[in-house]
Amino acid sequence: MTKPPKYWHKAKKILSKRDPVLRKIIRKYKKGFLTTKKRPFFSICRTIVGQQISTKAADSIWRKFEIKCRKKISPEVILKLSAHSLKGAGLSRQKVTYLKNIAKSFKKKSFNIRDLKKMDDDLAIDYITQLKGLGVWSAQMFLMFNLNRSDMFPTKDVGLLRAISKNYKVSYPPSKRFLNKISKKHSGYRSVFTWYMWRSIDPVDVEY
Repeated sequence: MTKPPKYWHKAKKILSKRDPVLRKIIRKYKKGFLTTKKRPFFSICRTIVGQQISTKAADSIWRKFEIKCRKKISPEVILKLSAHSLKGAGLSRQKVTYLKNIAKSFKKKSFNIRDLKKMDDDLAIDYITQLKGLGVWSAQMFLMFNLNRSDMFPTKDVGLLRAISKNYKVSYPPSKRFLNKISKKHSGYRSVFTWYMWRSIDPVDVEY
């Protein structure tokens, strides 16, 4: 059975005291929590597929991508598949290139997960974004979903911005000033805040 991150229950109590808006959302969605696949390469592929498109579109492309890979998401499988075959799943030429490059990095072991685990959030983001195709948002998704880091606040995420706008009744996109205010209020557990924001506007748990 999947368990929540170690900090999850403590974070819920702390954030509920800090923020009455979030407290209502936490009470409404009692059962869900941030999950992880514990498969780094899988998570990065999932993140690339989800870049700059809606969750619904990403899920559709991912299903086709899994079929192409015969449910085996590994560097070896990605490298064997032709660019034409991957494009057939609905992937752009650019995303196909990114997937191929990242598969090479994992196969050569030039991307080291053990080193990454020892880094603080800022250093880890710098390390991940050295991989071509992975920007700050992708790095934050990886740290949040694969390593279960507690304090990710992906301000470039459309779903998060929409949820903040809706729940706090502010303009869309929220101003930088408001985002800074929200960031400070939930400091330490911004991954938890982000997860509940997503949950408040989407009946399906977000996964990467």
